[in-house]
Amino acid sequence: MYHLLRPLLFGLDPETAHGLSIAALRSGLPVAPPPRVSERLRVRAAGLEFPNPLGMAAGYDKDAEVTDGLLRLGFGFVEVGSVTPLAQAGNPRPRLFRLPEDRAVINRMSFNNAGHKAMLERLSRRRNPSGIVGVNIGANRDSADRIADYALGIERLGPVASYFTINVSSPNTPGLRQLQDPDQLQRLLSVCLAARDRLARRVPLLVKIAPDLGEAELDAIAEAVLAAGLDGMIVSNTTVDRSGLTSGRHADEAGGLSGAPLFVRSTVMLARMRRRVGPRMTLIGVGGVESAETALEKIRAGADLVQIYTGLVYGGPSLPGRILAGLDAHAEREGLARISEIRDSRTDFWADRRLATDEIPVISR
Repeated sequence: MYHLLRPLLFGLDPETAHGLSIAALRSGLPVAPPPRVSERLRVRAAGLEFPNPLGMAAGYDKDAEVTDGLLRLGFGFVEVGSVTPLAQAGNPRPRLFRLPEDRAVINRMSFNNAGHKAMLERLSRRRNPSGIVGVNIGANRDSADRIADYALGIERLGPVASYFTINVSSPNTPGLRQLQDPDQLQRLLSVCLAARDRLARRVPLLVKIAPDLGEAELDAIAEAVLAAGLDGMIVSNTTVDRSGLTSGRHADEAGGLSGAPLFVRSTVMLARMRRRVGPRMTLIGVGGVESAETALEKIRAGADLVQIYTGLVYGGPSLPGRILAGLDAHAEREGLARISEIRDSRTDFWADRRLATDEIPVISR
């Protein structure tokens, strides 16, 4: 039914439509057919057992309101947040823009969320606490010590998080991406790992990076992550690059671009990072996943797991089930015991692909 409802939803302000989708999931109504479950799709990554490799990316369920509703759509895991110590409103509206011709979205939300306390309460009272729910942590915009904000998130939310993602790559909080610089990243990872090690149980720790990085920056991040012994990385966040857009509608809006135009850039960065970190580290591929084939290509490029968000805006709530069915059909057709067997089969193809900005990194400081 989504193809019938989409014109109505797209007639609404994007944030209003988003709120309606949250309300629909919260209601418990069957908004999509039950997804296919297959042993061929099980993945072990970052020390966790995932029922399938498809995850909901951070940014959709910022305050952990509908984690169970999302898991019922078929997602193998859900990442909530980004969450900051104190509640904050984010940037003024409008701050979310659809680009339908490009199947893309531009957002400049800037970590709008209800804070640690509200998230802890919601995740603590889940009726069915099964399922993998990661927590994406950030820093308050006006924080005097942003690194301390990340450590506080780990300390407070450790009891309810399946894993943590350190978000240092949002382009919408001024100065945040500077935490990807080598010296600051090393200090940040050290402080966060120390906070993690004080928890009662070991919770995997990942870092999410930008797609707008040059080769030297990728080298430095890979070196820092490997030296710290992090469990994994998410590649990538939204981009500040606007190349590849076919429509000028909203293209000049400030913020991070996500969706189909990000697929090539994020997949190239994923493959280049796989080359750098080797086969053992968990990598999650994000950016432009909107079908079984785009999910398969992320895995071929080096991803253990993949995440979607913008694809759901255009594909509707049945999209996770369709992607899972396509992944399983591919595994069956190719005689694979596990879909993960195709990982890295096209890493070199993607890593060697040149981008228009390879000579001039477009990272926004």
